[in-house]
Amino acid sequence: MSVLVYIEAQNGKLRKASHELAYYAVKSAAILGLDCCGVVVGDCADIQDLGQYGLTQVEQLAPNANGDNMTIAAAVAGVAQAKSASLVIFGHNSIGKSLLPSVAVKLSAGTLSGVNSLPSTDNGFTISKTVFSGKAIATYEMHTPVKVISLMGNSVKPESSEVENVTINNSDIQIADGTIKVIETRREDGTVPLPEAELVVSAGRGMKAPDNWPIIDELAEVLGATTACSRPVADIGWRPHHEHVGQTGVAIRPNLYIAIGISGAIQHLAGVNSSKTIVVINKDPEAPFFKAADYGVCADLFDVVPKLTAALRKFKEN
Repeated sequence: MSVLVYIEAQNGKLRKASHELAYYAVKSAAILGLDCCGVVVGDCADIQDLGQYGLTQVEQLAPNANGDNMTIAAAVAGVAQAKSASLVIFGHNSIGKSLLPSVAVKLSAGTLSGVNSLPSTDNGFTISKTVFSGKAIATYEMHTPVKVISLMGNSVKPESSEVENVTINNSDIQIADGTIKVIETRREDGTVPLPEAELVVSAGRGMKAPDNWPIIDELAEVLGATTACSRPVADIGWRPHHEHVGQTGVAIRPNLYIAIGISGAIQHLAGVNSSKTIVVINKDPEAPFFKAADYGVCADLFDVVPKLTAALRKFKEN
């Protein structure tokens, strides 16, 4: 019996989520008294980095240009069966959401998506996740012999220890040809994806016009943050839809979320209220967002944001 974790790689390098997933999988395996193994598609130049989190075995699947998520899921399920995995772990992102249900069906497994805690064996197998748009935490019991879960981003902080050597095995399991033909893949490069971001700077209609957005980009650049926006801003075309955060957009849980010129409608709050620290900048003292904020600045954003950026830049220079 073992714990199997899907390691995410892009352009031959580990994605940020894989560090957290590896750490979580190793800790889960220790709780369950099982071995831990990773599975990755294709070559990954920095796979040895996972040794600092205790992951020592990785099964490598040969990529298939004609494969799709259904065939990748079938291959991952094959590895899980070969390893007698009783727990399979994915990231709770677009990749995990696509693979998890197919893998679970092939393994006749129980599933739980978006968990945010390590499993417990005090009373069977129990694990927790947020419910009701982050307003409560529910603990679930899972009774199936095989369990497939996805981990919400930024739920655990990876802690490195003594570096272990990672043994990479070329799996005999093949990714078959898919029935879906991929014509083109477009990715936003150069920034940390929102589900993985630890720092997020977001803005709304208070920006008044898309031409005013450079002050948001400058603040994000100084902080090393990812930019986001409210739904109305994305709907009217000021910003791309992949930056839309909220209940109907991307749900995030960064360490710091700065909301600028966003009123804080309940639909928006539902997607960001798991953020560890929320800072709100809005000139309307009645803005609902202030009730959810850890820190609030009631002032004109066009005065505050440039001064904040200048102060942060000066602080970093010193």
